[in-house]
Amino acid sequence: MIEFLQQLVEGLSAGAIYAGLALALVLIYRFTGIVNFAQGELAMFSAFLAWQLSQFMPFWAALPLTLVISFVGGMLIERVVIRPVEGAPEITLVIVTIGLFFTINAIAGWIWSYQTKSFPNPFPEGALRGGGLSVGYGSLGILLVVALVMALLYLLFRFTRIGLAMRAVACNPQSAKLVGIRVGTVLALGWGLASLVGAVSGVLSAPLLFLEPNMMGGVMIYAFAAATLGGFDSPGGAVAGGLIVGVAETLTGAYVDAIGTELKIGVPLVIILGVLLLRPQGLFGHAAVERV
Repeated sequence: MIEFLQQLVEGLSAGAIYAGLALALVLIYRFTGIVNFAQGELAMFSAFLAWQLSQFMPFWAALPLTLVISFVGGMLIERVVIRPVEGAPEITLVIVTIGLFFTINAIAGWIWSYQTKSFPNPFPEGALRGGGLSVGYGSLGILLVVALVMALLYLLFRFTRIGLAMRAVACNPQSAKLVGIRVGTVLALGWGLASLVGAVSGVLSAPLLFLEPNMMGGVMIYAFAAATLGGFDSPGGAVAGGLIVGVAETLTGAYVDAIGTELKIGVPLVIILGVLLLRPQGLFGHAAVERV
């Protein structure tokens, strides 16, 4: 039983990272209807920024500066890259985000090279122990950070004018424009917010992985599974989906001998396929209804 609980804790910790990136995917999808295939690369680039800045200042001073740069960078990407193709066919938007994926990856490789680097762990070493169970401070920190991000987003969308405007644009951009909301500005804010949330995920992932331009490739697969499972129109569902995927991956790798650690990457792919076949809108999403 203790071993099972230990695996459960580790799964929740991994799932929190997937949830953060899935949340960024869902935010962009809700505001623009775009599945951003470059979200992982944006998170990776932010992690490199945090690492670079931490060479010149304490990490906890570099982190807020990284988040600000990520937020502004997300807004600029929406304005320069996405807005010119607004309203284009879906395949065009997919190609644009895939092109953005390769561009960001290449720029990161050009600036920092493809050699792996170690990333400072923002949480102290050690663990809480009791009853045979060990919970690392890093795992607790990851869970608390993701919970804090989710709480702040809830407060933003529920109790601020900006959040209300963003919810209105997500529900119906045309009606929001008619009541005086600057839809273009709100969309840019949505991309900036998603980039900021993705940056948090990248910074949380980097100490567990070696920092290099391809580090978020595997994490993105799990994040897509989390967003698909929870529902691409449900931020809360993305977080729940991330935790479920993390636990499923960890328990499957630990207790299914045929899978082990080598084939765990197949777990999110099976989840994606199963959800698309059985409940395409996800567990917490809503099916689209069109009146003919």
